[in-house]
Amino acid sequence: MERVAVVSDTCHYLPRELVKSNGIHEVSLYVHREGRTERESDLRDYDAYYAELGAAVNLPTTSQPSIGDFLSVYEPLLDDGLDVVSVHLSGALSGTVRSAEQARDQLGDRAGRVHVIDSETGCGGQGLVLLGAAAAAGTGAGAEQVVARTHEARRRLKMWFAVDTLEYLRRGGRIGSAQAWLGTALKIKPILALESDITPFERVRTSRRAVDRLVELMRSRHAEGCDGWAIQHIQAPEQAAVLVDRCREIFGTEPVFVSEVGPVIGTHVGPGLLGAGATGAALLEPRRLPRGETPLSAKGLRQN
Repeated sequence: MERVAVVSDTCHYLPRELVKSNGIHEVSLYVHREGRTERESDLRDYDAYYAELGAAVNLPTTSQPSIGDFLSVYEPLLDDGLDVVSVHLSGALSGTVRSAEQARDQLGDRAGRVHVIDSETGCGGQGLVLLGAAAAAGTGAGAEQVVARTHEARRRLKMWFAVDTLEYLRRGGRIGSAQAWLGTALKIKPILALESDITPFERVRTSRRAVDRLVELMRSRHAEGCDGWAIQHIQAPEQAAVLVDRCREIFGTEPVFVSEVGPVIGTHVGPGLLGAGATGAALLEPRRLPRGETPLSAKGLRQN
């Protein structure tokens, strides 16, 4: 019997079939452009959005869900007798997790049944962490077990992405410590790490070398026993397909998912992004546990 509902925002960009099959509930962020406000969850034509973005003089802006948005998802789940584990985009990148916490705090004596987690990542990394939460919830585990699995999936996660230019990050105010690279941005292809914040990782000179370097980094993930891998892109399906083929040779398995990053994050990084990362594969698998055991203490849990 389901005991825990898993909630997230829309910045994981998991394929829709995975969201549905894992029973994940979503609260949408917002995009503001040309005088109108739109839910990211309603913006499904990414090709059209990114075509407009490339021609825009002024970038769209984005914003977090409201407290009311969260309450409209939390309250029916609590009414149904479920506890909630709510996993969100890094608080260093967005106020989304703070809105979730504020909504929880308005629930009075039911607040203790809502567990809000800052994933300290986003996009594909957030998606992998979220699938870890959903896998535990799918076993009928209690909230503490789901929270523990979520944190372990995050602990074992590493995620990198290459971008065509730092210009979108600069214009959107998300450049952070990568600002030091702006003077040479036209001569390099930046590779960034997505931890709690976007941080510079390495500079390479060509798109081909960027792909090669991502492959090397994914090989290191396999060597570390983290074989639950995923690929994301923005308007770069051919490059993503090449990266999938090369990573398939490394891992000997199919990716957990391949997907395109949507408008909220895409507005701030721009078309041409190619991302790759992995966590422990076993953490993404539903497992029936003996009574009293958590997903981290269960005997036989593989460390990959």
